Amino acid sequence: MLDHRSYIGTVLRTVLVIVGVALCLYLLYLVRRPLLWLLIAVFLAVALSAPVNFLNRWMRRGLAIAAVYLLLVLIPTLFALLIVPPMVTQLTNLVNDLPQYAQDVQDFANRNPTLRRLESDYQITERLEEQARELPDRIGDAAGLLQDAGLTVVNSLFALITILVLTAFMLGSGRRWVDRFIALQPEDRAVRMRRVADRSANAVGSYVGGMLLQATVAGVLAYVVLTILGVPFRAPLAVLIFLLDLIPLVGATIGAVIVGIVTVFIDFPTATIVWTVWSIVYQQVENNLIQPRIQQRAVDVHPLVVLISVLFGATLLGILGALIAIPVAATVQIVAREWWGWRADQQLQAEPGEATRLADRSQVSTGEDPAAEPPPAPPGAPPAGRTPPA
Repeated sequence: MLDHRSYIGTVLRTVLVIVGVALCLYLLYLVRRPLLWLLIAVFLAVALSAPVNFLNRWMRRGLAIAAVYLLLVLIPTLFALLIVPPMVTQLTNLVNDLPQYAQDVQDFANRNPTLRRLESDYQITERLEEQARELPDRIGDAAGLLQDAGLTVVNSLFALITILVLTAFMLGSGRRWVDRFIALQPEDRAVRMRRVADRSANAVGSYVGGMLLQATVAGVLAYVVLTILGVPFRAPLAVLIFLLDLIPLVGATIGAVIVGIVTVFIDFPTATIVWTVWSIVYQQVENNLIQPRIQQRAVDVHPLVVLISVLFGATLLGILGALIAIPVAATVQIVAREWWGWRADQQLQAEPGEATRLADRSQVSTGEDPAAEPPPAPPGAPPAGRTPPA
């Protein structure tokens, strides 16, 4: 009967544990969006803590946070003012010139016998010209669709404001919260946790600085190459390269493709070929020389771990996951090193007691009492510890 009750109790405990885990996972699924916002806020707070601490030397912490936030808002605004007007102008010019492009294609087809035969059979250029004339009206329809997407923009702004508010609270009081939590721990554990927190913060700050340095190098070199090729609007294109280069793995490729499309309308095929060759060579240098060197010095993570972490992060959270994957990998590495050091210290502390226990076991197994006095020596025998004379 007792075994039967024990079996039922074990089954009930197992079922309750499974149900509890399932409920926890379901709750995490329900609050996945706030948790994602919180994760972004933590990353931003750690990344912005370095400039806030620097400005805090000369002003109050609240003013330092406000100054950093002002820069955080002004920099994207300046980038948008630099990029958006030329893009809108060129898009408008392209739409207005499409009928002329269609007419040029028709003239070229009329001069070629093969194309003229295809044109007479299928009226390809005439259809292209009709589509080109209808394109401005379709752009107006697209504007109507953009107006319908206003709710999505409002939700995004709400998420951005919420993340910025959370980040401000963490910048203002986050360090005190961490210190109070660490103060509740035992002394040995508190020292290690404080070391982990400091090293993780340094790793995130160094990672952000390294990414900005890498993107700056890419943007400056792209501006130089575009200047040599005589491409107009090279400053906005260089800024676009800078922004896209912040995205690991695919950002630089996307930027190179966009600029390559622009060069097609400027000086084809010379500018396009030169830019393509330059992009391929530079990406190889960046992926194999610049990025590993910068990230290894910044976060001290092996390049293979960097690649694997970025792939996993991009699969789980998209672009955001790719951005935070490397500092997360650095933090996990720091925690693993501290845990390994703690295990090594525990083993060193346990070795003397283990040796004493092994010695006591060997004496007990031979029938000797370690606390007993040695037996008296027979008459004429030398004292213990001495050897008889030869």
